[in-house]
Amino acid sequence: MPPLTHNDYELLDSGEGRKLERFGDVILSRPCEQALWEKQKPELWATFSATFDRGRGWIARDDAQMPASRVVTINGIAMKLKPTPAGHLGVFPETRQLWGWVTDTLKQAPQGTSVLNLFAYSGGATLAAARAGCAVCHLDSSRSMVTRARENAALNQLEDTPIRWIVEDVNKFLDREIRRGRRYDAIMLDPPSFGRGIKGEQYKLDKDLVATLEKCRTLLSQKPEFLLLTSHTQGVTTEQLEEVAGEVLGSGSITSDQMELTGAADVRPVSSGVWACWSGAR
Repeated sequence: MPPLTHNDYELLDSGEGRKLERFGDVILSRPCEQALWEKQKPELWATFSATFDRGRGWIARDDAQMPASRVVTINGIAMKLKPTPAGHLGVFPETRQLWGWVTDTLKQAPQGTSVLNLFAYSGGATLAAARAGCAVCHLDSSRSMVTRARENAALNQLEDTPIRWIVEDVNKFLDREIRRGRRYDAIMLDPPSFGRGIKGEQYKLDKDLVATLEKCRTLLSQKPEFLLLTSHTQGVTTEQLEEVAGEVLGSGSITSDQMELTGAADVRPVSSGVWACWSGAR
């Protein structure tokens, strides 16, 4: 497995509604609604390998080719990237600082610590917990994303670690786990603004988050490590995440902050979501 400090990602610049990012030797220009300011390094933008336009899709520079897929290492975790028609790549780099925190925190947890990762996407947080020696349950309603996450586990020599790979609607799965009496020592979730389960079940953040957190509270062990809640929904604040987590989960400590895309010291960070972490009283 690559060292935890190895990193093929950096934000090169942002502004005028776009972001310029480096993934290994590929430089991509993508939309970024948060970047309302002027570009700081306009000379860099001519170096892009490909650009994404919401009306035209991916467009490679004349003398460059848009890679169909590639593997890059982000904060010590190897990830398979594959451009999608929506402009995504299969990884959200703004979560990479949290991966390191998850690994460091769970390395100090008791042996046999169990972790549940909901809306788990391509598995960055799952692998961060697995490399700490935890047993992890990875759940997402997208079969293709769970397949990608399993591929990422293999890239990191973690395919033989105790990871359960589940493709299912989140709330149906939580209800079943509650009936089974299962408990988890740590839970991570990144619910979407709007999503659909494997059988078309609708999930809306504003209507379903509280119920999901209540079910997560039931599934937490008697001495839980943490519940980590992240959100990419525009307009959601750290204060809102803290408030809902505190109301549902009860006594404990809560910390929160922005998730940011970052680069060199002279590059302006771009806020790309928020997180809140609840830690139970021990």
